[in-house]
Amino acid sequence: MPIVLRLDRVMADRKMSLNELSARVGVANVNLSKLKTGKVSAVRFSTLEAICDVLDCQPGDILEFVRNTNEKE
Repeated sequence: MPIVLRLDRVMADRKMSLNELSARVGVANVNLSKLKTGKVSAVRFSTLEAICDVLDCQPGDILEFVRNTNEKE
């Protein structure tokens, strides 16, 4: 998938556990876990906004586009 999630890295930089982030964002632990491991196909802007607010980061700190170099142009 060309979108890579870096939530785990940002959480580690902030020394924040999944349980703490879940409580502060107001999103179920299981849903944040799926987001953290990249097992989601979508994320709501309201959730992304809340995560960025709690972690004091930008969406680009969490989401990264990686171009697939194997695709033909």
